[in-house]
Amino acid sequence: MVLLQAGISSIQVQITPTQGEISVGESKFFLCEVVGDATDIDWYAPSGEKIVSSQDVFVSRTDESTSTLTIYHATVDSSGNYKCVAKSVDKEAQATVQVKIFQKISFKNAPSLQEFNEGDNADIVCDVVSSPPATIFWKHKGAKIHVAKDVRFKIMENAHLQIRGIKKTDEGMYTCEARVMARGEIDFRAIKVVINVLPTIRIRQAEVNATADIGTSAMLACDADGFPEPTVTWARNNVVLETNEKYSLNEDGSELLIKDVTKVDEGDYTCMAKNKAGEKEEEVSLNVFVTPKITYLNNQTASELQEQVTLTCEASGEPTPAITWSFGPRVFTEREQSLDGNVVVRSDARVSSLTIKYVQFNDAGQYLCTARNPIGQDSKNMYLEVRYSPKIQGPVTVYTWEGNSANISCEVLAHPGASVVWFRDGQQLPSANTTNIKIYSTPNASYLEINPESQNDFGSYNCTATNVIGSESKEFLMIQAEVPSAPTVERVDPFSSTAMVEFEEPDSNGGVSILRYKVDWRQPGQDWSSREFEVETGTNQIILTGLKPETAYEVKMAAVNGKGDGESSPSTAFKTEPIPPPETSTPSIPPPTTLPLREPSAPKLEAKVQKKGNALKVNWVKQDDGGTPIKHYLVRYKPKHVSDWRPEIRVPHGSDHVLLQALDWNTEYEVYVVAENQQGKSKPAIVSFRTAMQPTAIPEVGGSGLGTGAIVGILMVVFLLLLVGVDVTCYFLNKCGLLMCIAVNFCGKTGPGAKGKDIEEGKAAFTKDESKEPIVEVRTEEANPPTQDGGAPTEPSETTPLTEA
Repeated sequence: MVLLQAGISSIQVQITPTQGEISVGESKFFLCEVVGDATDIDWYAPSGEKIVSSQDVFVSRTDESTSTLTIYHATVDSSGNYKCVAKSVDKEAQATVQVKIFQKISFKNAPSLQEFNEGDNADIVCDVVSSPPATIFWKHKGAKIHVAKDVRFKIMENAHLQIRGIKKTDEGMYTCEARVMARGEIDFRAIKVVINVLPTIRIRQAEVNATADIGTSAMLACDADGFPEPTVTWARNNVVLETNEKYSLNEDGSELLIKDVTKVDEGDYTCMAKNKAGEKEEEVSLNVFVTPKITYLNNQTASELQEQVTLTCEASGEPTPAITWSFGPRVFTEREQSLDGNVVVRSDARVSSLTIKYVQFNDAGQYLCTARNPIGQDSKNMYLEVRYSPKIQGPVTVYTWEGNSANISCEVLAHPGASVVWFRDGQQLPSANTTNIKIYSTPNASYLEINPESQNDFGSYNCTATNVIGSESKEFLMIQAEVPSAPTVERVDPFSSTAMVEFEEPDSNGGVSILRYKVDWRQPGQDWSSREFEVETGTNQIILTGLKPETAYEVKMAAVNGKGDGESSPSTAFKTEPIPPPETSTPSIPPPTTLPLREPSAPKLEAKVQKKGNALKVNWVKQDDGGTPIKHYLVRYKPKHVSDWRPEIRVPHGSDHVLLQALDWNTEYEVYVVAENQQGKSKPAIVSFRTAMQPTAIPEVGGSGLGTGAIVGILMVVFLLLLVGVDVTCYFLNKCGLLMCIAVNFCGKTGPGAKGKDIEEGKAAFTKDESKEPIVEVRTEEANPPTQDGGAPTEPSETTPLTEA
């Protein structure tokens, strides 16, 4: 405060506080106190003008010696020196106070959320007002930003933070910090920076294929990424699609389902993804294929020998279908023509034509038009009607015999239908004097039934067919049939009880079909046996059965038709084969022309229980092999009181028995043996038997122990046997002992040395004779022989030396 006085005044002025610092917008008052008598106390603004109370500056006098200056809501213009002047009648005093107005730190423009697009040059705004001006510092996630370390960061002149090419990783919380060093003032603002990412679209399938008009749906799908999550919409021809009867969108819009696809749905669909960062679009193509459909095909009518007729077939479809024609087994494709040039196929886009030149009656019928593309096919029939004069068909000659009715068939092809008339010798049939002739008619044929009564009924008959187009006649012959000629016996393949006869058909069947073959056979000098065989197509073989093995026969054949039996062929002699013994039988390969004849007959069985008691040997004798070799024998067996058979045993063809071992004691068994050849299996041969009673075991001697006398006796016997053993050893090794003495003195025997000498000489002789070889035992049985009791063999065996001694 400054105290001023005029002259020697007794008035004094003092301002409290002595100085003033006011922050912009704040209010403050100053008190002016006067010592002495003063009539007036006034305040003067820095501009020198007397202050009159206003809204911003207010002066009030509280009493005779004080006055108050109040500055409300200070502004920068409120700063300066304010003066308080006190006056009396002749005296005056004054004092001044300097008021300073300063600006606190304030953030005029620093939004707490600032958003940018990825890749933009971001300007993070933070506008600070203060006096004196504040120093600005920037932090990211609590760490001070050093612009020298990352060239993308820059603090602008206006203190904004610039980030060039901002990335999603730059997202987060930033702090704008302001400091005024003179006052030690600090303040900050937290700014959240959000980076928006432009949407990206991933198309699941750039092209989608669908088939039209079959009620199918097509799914178009795209997946969008971005931040914030983009919204997905679909559009076609700039029209946004919404869920309705035709379209269906899933919850996030990524899938567009097109219902009941038709051809008009084909085209490009746009998938649009949009968020704050922008919008992205991708195209998806829908290809709509259409199954072929024949749209035009009509029946046609033509006349025989007409110059040409054209059949037309039109078809729709996408891709464009290929059209083919077929008539029965014949197939005609585009630009194809028949060898005679009378059929030509031409196609243009979806139309195909089949042109037939010089139409024939056999061109009539159903024609099939087929349209195909990769999606499917469609077919339709049309009928070509050909009008033509009658065509007579049917066999010209008919064979029969007197008393046997026969039909002459006059088969007529005609359109429109023809009437048929029969003639003989110019006279229409049947006539008044013919009772053995009848006529039967069907839409396509006329049958003349003749029952020949005499030779006069054989000969020529005329059939005449007529329609509006024309007529045709044809002569038919009825010829007297004969019995067939004799067949030829080519070869006879005999077996043990059968024989296969191969023959050649007769040169002439007599005009009618051969019905049977009659075969006669016999043993020389005996009566003929006869049998008839029905004709079998494709085979010239018959089989005679029931023959005797190793027996001479002769055979002849005759053919039989409706007229009767033909002549027999010359007889052919043959002899059946013997039944080979089982041990020497080997499989014989039938000749290439021999077919399997029949199953073999059941073998003859014989069962023999072995000495062991619970083992059985089943022997069999091969009977008739059925004409082909036995391949093997199948053996099954079981106890009679059970239902399950033991595992089947397959025995080679050369074997004549099977050995069944480890059977249950005292049990009745049944055994089935079946022979099998190439044709099949024989009936089973059956044999039953019962195993022996199980032998009783010898019981052990009871008692608690032997008596003393028995033990002494046993020891004496053992001692005596020991002495004899020692004496025998001395006799043979040392030529001494009791036995040696007895042998030399009483029996006149030579000592062991002489015998040893003989043995040595014999051994030397055997060694020199190298022709001597050991005896080898050979058995014919394939199975292991049963255990022998008492050294006696249970099965016969043959012991044969390989060389003579």
